[in-house]
Order: sequence, then C-alpha cells, then structure tokens
Amino acid sequence: MELNFHQFIPSLPFLMQGITVTLKIVFVAGILGFVLGIILSVLKISKLPILSWIADAYTSIFRGTPLVLQLMLIYYGTPQVTGIEIAPSFAAILSFGLNSAAYISEIIRAGILAVDKGQNEAALALGVSKKQAMFDLILPQALKNIFPALINEAVTLTKESAIVTVIGVTDIMRRAYIMGGEKYSYFEPLLLAGLIYYILVMLLTMLAKVLERRMRRSD
Repeated sequence: MELNFHQFIPSLPFLMQGITVTLKIVFVAGILGFVLGIILSVLKISKLPILSWIADAYTSIFRGTPLVLQLMLIYYGTPQVTGIEIAPSFAAILSFGLNSAAYISEIIRAGILAVDKGQNEAALALGVSKKQAMFDLILPQALKNIFPALINEAVTLTKESAIVTVIGVTDIMRRAYIMGGEKYSYFEPLLLAGLIYYILVMLLTMLAKVLERRMRRSD
C-alpha cells in the first residue's frame, strides 16, 4: 500500500476550515455544560431531597446512555416531537452541553465537598448568607482544586466532538470523509484529521498547564 498525501494538498484549506466549526461547538457546549454543571452540583448537595434526586437522575441518564444516541435523539427526535426543525450545529451544542454538564457536576460536587467545612461555618458565623458563602468562598476554592479535571473534560469534549459527523455537521471529521470520497482514498485524510485533533488537544493541554501555574502562584 502506498500513501499519497500530495493529492490532498489542494484540499487542506477545506479541511482546516473544519477547525473553526469544531472549536465553536466545543467552546459553546463547554460553557453550557459548565454553567449547568454548577447548578446541578449545588442541587446535589442541597438539603432538599427532591432537588438532589432530580440532579442525580439527570446525571444518571446522561452518563448511562451513549452520547451519539443523545445527539441523534435531539437532532432527529425534536422535529418529530415538537415539529420544529433544528440546525445540526445547534443539536450538537445542545447534546454535548447537556452531556458534559452531567460529568462536570460530579467533578464540581467532589470539589465542593473537599473544601474544609470550617470555612463555610466561619462565614455563616460572620453573618454571610449560605448563597454568598457558596459562590464567593466555597465554589472559587473548589474550582481551583478541580481545574485539572475540568481541563480533562474539555479534552474529552474536543475529541468526542468528532461524532457530529453522523448528523452532517461539516467539522474536521466530516470534511476528511468528503476529501476521501472525492479521491476514493480515505486513509490519508483521516490521518490528517487525526493529526489536527492531536494538535488541538496538545495546545489545550499546554494552555491548561500555563493557567495552572499562574493559579498556583496566585495562592
């Protein structure tokens, strides 16, 4: 077998355009997952059983079913149930965000529980409300401690974003398929796509290490 990467050089700009599509989905879904994850984590440690049950049920469903199934249910099922067509990119962002929230909520919950309870008790003794103590004192410390785990989730989200090709989103992977179909040779463009994903993950990891060092210096 001979590999011929030269035939794909003219199509490289087309493949590179998929990076923007992938990063847009990952970034917006990541923000959605982070915000929803914070809400779920607070509900999980709530003293109201119904709230913690709802949060636990949400996490159980989204962690217990395949992400590709969730993606296809949202994209193909929403029009059938509601009669409203949704864009493939929106379905990808929504499914990834909802799925990521389930994992992030567990990470944040563990971080909150790891913070010394004495700090919360001291804040309450000084007249600080529970809500203010949580968001101004406990949560910032928890986020600093779980930063590596959050970055790992971002890396996972970046790699898993490749499944959006199943609903026709023209991300990196989809464009690699298209390039392969034009030349009847899929191995080379898929290798190029894999290289791009690898570089994105390495850049994200390097950025995380820089931010982590700065956070340690600020302690």
